[in-house]
Order: sequence, then C-alpha cells, then structure tokens
Amino acid sequence: MENPVLVEVTRGNRVESRHRGMVVAVDGDGEVVFSAGDIDAPVFPRSACKAMQALPLVESGAADAYGFGAKELALACASHNGEPEHAALAAAMLAAAGRDVSALECGAHWSSEQPVLIGQARSFERPTALHNNCSGKHAGFVCTACHTGVEPRGYVGYDHPIQAEIRGVMESLTGTALAHDNCGTDGCSIPTYAVPLKRLAHGFAKMATGAGLAPVRARAAKRLMEACMAEPFYVAGNHRSCTRLMQVAPGRIFVKIGAEGVFCAAVPEKGIAIALKCEDGASRAAEAMVAAVLARFFDRDEDVHATLMEQANHAMRNWNGIHVGDVRVTAALTA
Repeated sequence: MENPVLVEVTRGNRVESRHRGMVVAVDGDGEVVFSAGDIDAPVFPRSACKAMQALPLVESGAADAYGFGAKELALACASHNGEPEHAALAAAMLAAAGRDVSALECGAHWSSEQPVLIGQARSFERPTALHNNCSGKHAGFVCTACHTGVEPRGYVGYDHPIQAEIRGVMESLTGTALAHDNCGTDGCSIPTYAVPLKRLAHGFAKMATGAGLAPVRARAAKRLMEACMAEPFYVAGNHRSCTRLMQVAPGRIFVKIGAEGVFCAAVPEKGIAIALKCEDGASRAAEAMVAAVLARFFDRDEDVHATLMEQANHAMRNWNGIHVGDVRVTAALTA
C-alpha cells in the first residue's frame, strides 16, 4: 500500500517536496475515527511512547515516595532541550533516590536549543548525561529501580528488570507481543519496539480514557498525561512543537514527539488518541501532520482550531526573513 502525500512544501509557486505518511485516530475501544495510509504498518514509536515507559515510576509508588510532582513526571516523559531547568530537575530526581549523574546510562549531548548550546560551549568543556534529552526518563528508571530494590546498573539492557517491566506495560497497552524480533535500540540505548500504528494509538487512547485498564494503571496514566499538559516546558522546552501544541489549549491536548517523524497525541475530553508517522522521517512534516489532525477534533472551537491550523500550514523564511515558500498539509488530512 502506498501512503498518501500528507504534506507539501512549496518554493515560489511550485511544490518542491512531498511527504507521505500514515495517521490514525482511535477511541478508547480501539474504533478508528480517522485514518490515512497504512495504519497497520509497524513503526518504532521511539520517544513518542515515553509516557507508557513512565508508568512503572508511578505504579510502583516511586514517584510518591520521592515526592515527585507534575514537573518531575513531565520530565520523566520528556524529550527535552537540555536547558538548565531540565538538567537541574533531572539531577534533583536522581538525588531524591540517593544517586547522581553517574547512574545515568543515556549518554551525553549538547543542548538542542541554540542559545543554550552556545552558553554551554562557553561555560564548560562538555555536556553531561543530564543534558541528554532523555535524562528525565532515565532518572525515572533509576528511581523506579531504587524504590523497588532493583540494582539500577545496566537498566538500559533488554533483560534488566526495568526494561522487562516496561515491555510488559507496552504489550498490555498495545496488544502486541514484544520480543527480540521486533526490537531495536533507541538513541538513548534502551530497547525500542516496532508496533502497528493503530495499536500504538489505541494504547494511548486507553491511557487517555482509562478504558480496559486496571484502576491503578488508569490513575497512573491520567496522572502522567495531566502532568505533561500542566508542564509542557518540561516535556520539551522553548521553541519546541510539543510545548507549543500543548500551550494552544492548556490541559486539553497531550502531544509527544518521537524521532524519525513519529507523533502520539491525545485529546482526553474527546476520548481519542492519535498516532502518526511521516514516512521519510521529516520532523517538519510530522509537526504539520499532528497539528492538522488535532485541529479536526476542535472544529467547534474556532480559536483553537485556527491556531492549530496556523501551526500546520506555515510560511518558510530565509535568513533575511524573506518568505520563500510554505509548509502545508493536503486535503488527505483536512477533508
């Protein structure tokens, strides 16, 4: 099946690039309410599934034991910029469990926010693992291990009890068997599993609605999603699509990006969740796609709908500020 063109990029009066993809929105029972493309194709959700991976942090009691509030839980679900606030909070999470940056196994990289990166380059020799965009998630893994009496060392490994627990959580949510044959290694070194797009969306719909979940998991899922919506800066950071999208309608939209053109999202008040993949992995197209699909569910809220569509269809400007073209979604997403 050939996926439809969902986003076009123009230059002058011509289409310069086209991005194909697949997208699905489902309700808590798994019923499809909107789709385009091959929604049964397996995709690696990458960082888009971090809220699922954070469930053991809450369900185990670790989050409460260490006094974590919305900011900490949002950071546990984050792909953040590595801004000072992000690094400091990750360090504080580790300290609550009696650990420090040496416990992190995610690797180190510079901030993805250019002004912060320049400041880092001027002020210290190299970044630490606290600046890694996944440091909050990894701090959550370490805290979960410490609280449950598991040795944190090696927590990124496929056979470590933390990863085995996460694998079980994701299997339950997505209804997909996860094992070595559909497993890859994510950028932060933990396992990542290819899941059919529709089942990925259904997993998030369960989290958003509580449908089919045990009470403990339903409460944990609601708490994590509400934390992300309450603290969108800690989910991503300045000038990031997840933060901007959740700020459009505070407390009403959950969004999480994953590498290679993946997004998961939910509109809890509508009882629906969304999963999408830009086939060529382009972030600019995936960001337009998710904004346009979210807008479909705010058709009666003119201000929210208009703001989301402004993020879906937007101008491209060169370094002189000259309007050179546009990113625009196609009728496959808006009809």
